[in-house]
Amino acid sequence: MRLANKTCIITAAAQGIGRATVLAFAQEGAHVIATDINLAALKQLQQQSNRIEIELLDVTQVEQVVDLARHYPYTDVLFNCAGWVPTGNILACSQEQWHQAFKINVDSMYYMIRAFLPQLLLRPSSSIINMASAASSIKGVMDRFAYSATKAAVLGMTKAIAADYITQGLRCNAICPGTIDSPSLQQRIEHQAEREHRSREEVYQQFISRQPMGRIGNAAEVAALAVYLASDESAFTTGTFNHIDGGWTN
Repeated sequence: MRLANKTCIITAAAQGIGRATVLAFAQEGAHVIATDINLAALKQLQQQSNRIEIELLDVTQVEQVVDLARHYPYTDVLFNCAGWVPTGNILACSQEQWHQAFKINVDSMYYMIRAFLPQLLLRPSSSIINMASAASSIKGVMDRFAYSATKAAVLGMTKAIAADYITQGLRCNAICPGTIDSPSLQQRIEHQAEREHRSREEVYQQFISRQPMGRIGNAAEVAALAVYLASDESAFTTGTFNHIDGGWTN
């Protein structure tokens, strides 16, 4: 019960890391508000625990974000998990793709943090967790131009929030995953296989081959890190970039 009596908002909660974190938070005693644009998947998730409440939310729509914050005025933890992974280098990145990447990966966090910050500051020990990436802090990754740029912005935002509110009981940290098995990864594998006229297994093995541990990570492992950052166990931790990448960036 490491998160007992805490109310936690999680975006992109219907699948992947978001879904695993909802379940981990609920297991640790939190009241979890799981948000996503996929209502059917949210309803399935809600059946897993009576500590899970669901809300349909498009994080790119500021009016929806503001309404959500009004509906839940007592929030202890905000986990900004929503994101999009566009592929391609700078020459393959259209202006539309560039703006869409920032809209989903950066603007949405700006909306969420601005909306929930006043109430977070009223809580005795509040925490913001931002989803970044190992591809933005240390490791350069081919064909991830727009994605890496947006996740670098997330790291800057995390540092700024941590510095501005360090004396007011609010902590802000980022999680920087490496390659994690998720629906998003499976979609990228499928698209890459089609584009390169290769089998899905070949592309999957390519992802594994770049991992020093010889495997990719799983969503539950990232969720365990999120539990720590949400809990009072991390009370002395703020402004950090937490790599969970199987040694990929070593």
